[in-house]
Amino acid sequence: MQSVVIIYKYILKNNFYPFIFAVFILMSVFLLQFFMNVADILVGKGLDLWVIIRLIAFNLSWMLILVVPMAVLVATLMAFGGMAQSNEVAILKASGVSLYRMMFPTILGGILIAVLLTLFYNHVYPYANHNARILKYDVSRKKPALTLVPGVFSQDVTNYSILVRGVDEAKNELKQLTIYDNTNPRNTSIITAKKGNLRFSKRNDHLIMTLWYGEIHSASIIDRENYRMVKFEKHKIVMDASQFSFRESKLSGRRTERELGAQAMVKIVDSLHTLRSNYESQLNTRISREIFKDSISVGEVKPQNSPSYRNILRRADDKLSTAKSTINSSVNRITRNIKLTNSYLVEINKHYAIPFACIVFILIGAPLGTMTRKSGLGVAAAISLVFFLIYWAFLIGGEKLADRGIITPFWGM
Repeated sequence: MQSVVIIYKYILKNNFYPFIFAVFILMSVFLLQFFMNVADILVGKGLDLWVIIRLIAFNLSWMLILVVPMAVLVATLMAFGGMAQSNEVAILKASGVSLYRMMFPTILGGILIAVLLTLFYNHVYPYANHNARILKYDVSRKKPALTLVPGVFSQDVTNYSILVRGVDEAKNELKQLTIYDNTNPRNTSIITAKKGNLRFSKRNDHLIMTLWYGEIHSASIIDRENYRMVKFEKHKIVMDASQFSFRESKLSGRRTERELGAQAMVKIVDSLHTLRSNYESQLNTRISREIFKDSISVGEVKPQNSPSYRNILRRADDKLSTAKSTINSSVNRITRNIKLTNSYLVEINKHYAIPFACIVFILIGAPLGTMTRKSGLGVAAAISLVFFLIYWAFLIGGEKLADRGIITPFWGM
């Protein structure tokens, strides 16, 4: 008994380190892809490091969901391939330990990983996905930091066009400024100054521009003879800079199916089933009322182009058009209800299908590892790639088929 426990510990140890290594490598690949996708959103906006860290942390949840089954397969291939390469599998078989008994501790570990992944999928993943979506939206709303290029008009600030002919970044000094102020639609104002500087207010919601030695030229658009010029030694302009400041939205609004746990989605599906039953009963009632109520008898009227005959035909055509429109409206509502129900059912089944893939990959990886007799990462990655392609093809294809109602969400996932 003690020898069996030692063997099981050894096999689990052989699986543990490759699993951690595979998770790290695969997460790095997904992170690199994530940075490439969001680079255009993050670059040049002067975001706090804490905001960027939170955005990355929230997106780690969906990466972990996808990475763990892959890492299980890679770890199993590397562990059993290494044991086969060093003849440990042959020695254990000669000692009476079958391959199934060697797989037993790995399967127990896979079941534990699947349970933990299911809990993570139902409790952490929805919260992180919801926060990631809102935070990404808030980041995308923020405009890039204001940059003033000498000799080029900047219209980044709302209602202002700013031209500077020189910038001293060390002293934070702007030289030879021309500013078109369009805040008042009835007046045109042009401000010139020899020098100035620009800074944000304490709350970062306003830009404060301080100007020295300049003039303000203003003219009315309505009364062109109303012209005014003011000279100044020092002048301040306060401009709205809310588009340059980062403000987080409150966590509210409707959550999508990827932002809910399985239990919450089950309740939504139940309510959708109830709603669909109501739609179907309303449809049956409308069919009975619109088609069978007040039937028109044409046989009693002589069809010799009489006005009463044409009037009956007109009434019948109107009733058929009304019935068709009413029935089509009800059918469309039922169709939308079915599609929405299928999308929730697909996501519910996915919450358990992806964790269950960890166990399936162990059942595939252990025999393959012993047959290849190779323990390197390259061999494991090459074999895993084939199964990953099949896995993703079935996952995406099954999801599409289930969303369209061709197969049930359970079998689709």
